[in-house]
Amino acid sequence: MSDLEAKPSTSSSTEPVRVVGPRPPPSFGQIGAVIGIVLIHVGTIVAFTRDFTWKLVALAAATYFVRMFAITGVYHRYFSHRSYKTSRFFQLVLAFLGTTATQKGPLWWASTHRVHHRFSDTERDVHSPMQFGFWQSHMGWWLGREHEHTDFDKIPDFASFPELRWLDRNHAVGPAVMGTALYLIGGLDAFLWGYVVSTCVLMHATFTINSLAHIFGSRRYATTDTSRNNFWLALITLGEGWHNNHHHYMNSVNQGFFWWEIDVSYYALRGMSAVGLVWDLRKPSPQVLKRNLLKEVGEQSPLLLKQAAARAAKQKPELHVPLDMQPDAPPPGIG
Repeated sequence: MSDLEAKPSTSSSTEPVRVVGPRPPPSFGQIGAVIGIVLIHVGTIVAFTRDFTWKLVALAAATYFVRMFAITGVYHRYFSHRSYKTSRFFQLVLAFLGTTATQKGPLWWASTHRVHHRFSDTERDVHSPMQFGFWQSHMGWWLGREHEHTDFDKIPDFASFPELRWLDRNHAVGPAVMGTALYLIGGLDAFLWGYVVSTCVLMHATFTINSLAHIFGSRRYATTDTSRNNFWLALITLGEGWHNNHHHYMNSVNQGFFWWEIDVSYYALRGMSAVGLVWDLRKPSPQVLKRNLLKEVGEQSPLLLKQAAARAAKQKPELHVPLDMQPDAPPPGIG
């Protein structure tokens, strides 16, 4: 029997017939993504074997922070959640800046992220560590065929702009322009540190929100997923580590809800708002900040209910019953 033919069913006639077919080979896009990631890591190793200078480290840090903002403040908070407004021209400028982070186009990134929020921590989530484990949630999902192409139906608000669709198709233009400019300005070392090393660190730092921010940290709000707030992840991602806050109110321009929650991307957006580049920054109301507090309503995540019950059982004080009141105790004065 051919692999493409239906296998005879031995179960009841109400069950669907399963058709087994050959697994499709990796696509050109998948192969290119794997090669690119391998080259980024090899290039990072090469950079550390050459002459080290603090000037190169500063260059890598600068390009890291600018492009981390492009992911967190632009791809995430603007294109995914529309947490502020801007002009059509500056929207294109921000989108191009986002492509230099080498995480595909703005429409692909945002449409995929919207799927994550819609099905967070379920089997239909894009990158749930609770469902798929560390590797798949950190990087494996990014290389998968099922997430290779942009689903424009999930982002009709921005897919209506032809310039954004072009940039999304040609997202490699941004990294190419950036890498070429660094090489022409500072030579091979500037390219290796300003683009390669910076991109390698940027990629893994960004992906930790997918793989670690649902496992390590604290929960303030009783969301139905497993999102957590993590101070250290917030530092390296310019504010994205306040992930439980974000899943509580995803349209907020600030993910650090309180003054002590450092959110550098929000500070940058406030500065841009002050000079008129962006406006209508959406923030959670006082009512939103007090709604669904975990300490008041209890755990709501199906994946964490058992853990919450176990912790509650451990914290519950034992009830000490006097000996003469215990059901098996002998009557007073006997024995």
